[in-house]
Amino acid sequence: MPTQTKNFILYWLPLILYCLMIFIQSSKPSFKHLPDIQYFDKFLHFVAYALLGILFFRALRTQRLKESRQLLILFSILCATLYGISDEIHQYFVPFREASFSDVMANTLGGGFGVYIYSCTFSSK
Repeated sequence: MPTQTKNFILYWLPLILYCLMIFIQSSKPSFKHLPDIQYFDKFLHFVAYALLGILFFRALRTQRLKESRQLLILFSILCATLYGISDEIHQYFVPFREASFSDVMANTLGGGFGVYIYSCTFSSK
């Protein structure tokens, strides 16, 4: 299998599918029965975007950005953050959903956390 095809399947396809999953979930009315735990929804945003940050880092690491670890980390966090912002804008137009600055912050912090932990743990691979 050619390297470009292998890179796409292993690194870019999971990112694309995960972004699509987030988009589809955000297109539906909000959950009616979340556990009654304070900030539970922010925790879910944090975890979801930590994974998104990891997927961006993995995918972008296949590009020239891998030559600069700091730039790779920064760009991965930026991509996850921008996707989180676009998702909140998208939710603004979905009936029974709302855009929230606190969700954007949870998305950003989660993306940064995921990228940081993954880059420290798997930076040599």
